[in-house]
Amino acid sequence: MILFEEATEKFDKAIEYLKKELVKIRAGKADIHMLDGIMVDYYGNSTPLNQVSNVNTPDARTISIQPWEKSMIPVIEKAIIEANLGFNPENNGEQIRIFIPPLSEERRQQLVKQVKHEGEQSKIAIRNIRREIMETLKKMKKEGLPEDLEKRKEEELEDMVKKYIEEVEKILEKKEKDILTI
Repeated sequence: MILFEEATEKFDKAIEYLKKELVKIRAGKADIHMLDGIMVDYYGNSTPLNQVSNVNTPDARTISIQPWEKSMIPVIEKAIIEANLGFNPENNGEQIRIFIPPLSEERRQQLVKQVKHEGEQSKIAIRNIRREIMETLKKMKKEGLPEDLEKRKEEELEDMVKKYIEEVEKILEKKEKDILTI
């Protein structure tokens, strides 16, 4: 049924969105994805940081940014500061280093709350998709879909929703564990 293929696609997008959002929440370890979304002015164009430099993590507490052009160092440094991510970039004239400080217990708890909020947003999105499909099934029933088929499809949909909600829970559990691990 095309309806369920579309639902699966939407559910998958909700999960992918959650994963992307959670990557941005730092767990005390350096991750190049922390800088995703930082745009720099490159010859008048707003360009993603990773397209004007090589970004890597030489160790668990450091992000290294090696611009392809030395003239980009101050521009990149300014963009990182303006992104207000709580990082203090240091440059040595060749590259920029960002040292990730260890998280305090209070900050870890704040991040766990943020993770739970993102997870709840994904669950809401999944439930909204379920509601849309249910409404469509009811319309189809009015247009002649047999009642037993409608009930079967509703149960199938509930099973899908349950599976996706469980997946959200697993993702959240893993991220919380990452944050709380010192």
